[in-house]
Amino acid sequence: MAQLNITLDQKEILQLLTDSRPDAFREILQTGLNRILQAESSEQLKAEKYERTEERTDSRNGSRERELQTRLGRITLNVPRHRNQPFKTLIFENYSRSERALITTMAEMVVEGVSTRKISNVMETLCDTPFSKSTVSEVCKELDKDVRAFRERPLENIYPFVFLDATYFKTREKHRIISKAFLIALGATADGSREILGFGVYPNESRNTWKDFLGSLKSRGLDDVLMFTSDAHEGIIKALSQVFPESPWQRCQTHFSRNILTHVPKQYQAAIQAELHIMYNCSTIEAARKKRDEIIAEYQDLAEKAMQCLEEGFESAMMVMFLPSTIRKLFRTSNHLERVNRELKRRSKVIGIFPNEASILRLMGSVLLEIHNRYSALNSLTISWKIGESLPSLSDSLKKAAAEEYQLLLMA
Repeated sequence: MAQLNITLDQKEILQLLTDSRPDAFREILQTGLNRILQAESSEQLKAEKYERTEERTDSRNGSRERELQTRLGRITLNVPRHRNQPFKTLIFENYSRSERALITTMAEMVVEGVSTRKISNVMETLCDTPFSKSTVSEVCKELDKDVRAFRERPLENIYPFVFLDATYFKTREKHRIISKAFLIALGATADGSREILGFGVYPNESRNTWKDFLGSLKSRGLDDVLMFTSDAHEGIIKALSQVFPESPWQRCQTHFSRNILTHVPKQYQAAIQAELHIMYNCSTIEAARKKRDEIIAEYQDLAEKAMQCLEEGFESAMMVMFLPSTIRKLFRTSNHLERVNRELKRRSKVIGIFPNEASILRLMGSVLLEIHNRYSALNSLTISWKIGESLPSLSDSLKKAAAEEYQLLLMA
């Protein structure tokens, strides 16, 4: 880098300081940076103003004003313009880099769960410049590009197992506060690692919204799913039967137990829960059915509605029995997504009520992208099989079971 020599007017500086003006240092900085800009221009042109030399490379073409926010306040710089070659300056390069870093930092603070009010206070302390909550919100729109690319990326991997779930966030719409459904899909790849496959904001959980969400996953490349795991929401069941009719549905056993225990007197809940746990861990479907019958026989008179729930939902809750015993526990519940939802709720707590639907996608999508990257780094879900070995042989039996299960569900 060439050395630049600039000259500041001593009398002018002394006058500013003598008058004790609060903006004296700001004006000194503004004057100094404008002199640097002129010196950079002369260095690039190989000539001072009105100087004619053989080395001269271009000519001046006036200047333009540009504001710059500094720790001393906002200053106005006169940026030189050249006739043929663009003028280049390190001042704005460094400023742009710092500005991008500041924007990124504010956005990351929001994603990490820091309120916009606290961010405003921190930024004002660091930069001596007020940042309103609306300004911080605007800054966070820088996240949109990454979130959109993540949400719309092609699904090129094989995902034998997919977990589905939804959670709700409050948002403002048409001068009202309403709840929006946030649908999420998490997939397990052939090598056992997890990925966030997709997410979206919808008015509610219905057959149509789940159908739209699942259709978007399919259009992005999701196919040949050996099993979906979710709770027993009617919208999910109906949508799966239409979009992925050949893929079996595993009812989350954790949710299934909750559904049963809701109808059990409190003094019997612990005992029945223990019996259900034994049933879930049976080595074969025949043994599980035998245990189911024993539970129903023992508690039929004490919790009739609960036993009816057990009998009606048993087959869908035990679809996982068609899998090798070594991997059943991994796919019999949607607990993986339950943990994701808890993290989303934790991050959204400082927001309270989202200003609009786009802000839900922006912030929650950023959190999911962070979780997805964490999965990629840790590869934490280890499975001792390969997709090309044991699982394809199960495909036909799973599809047959799925067809029978869907018929029963659609007739219900």
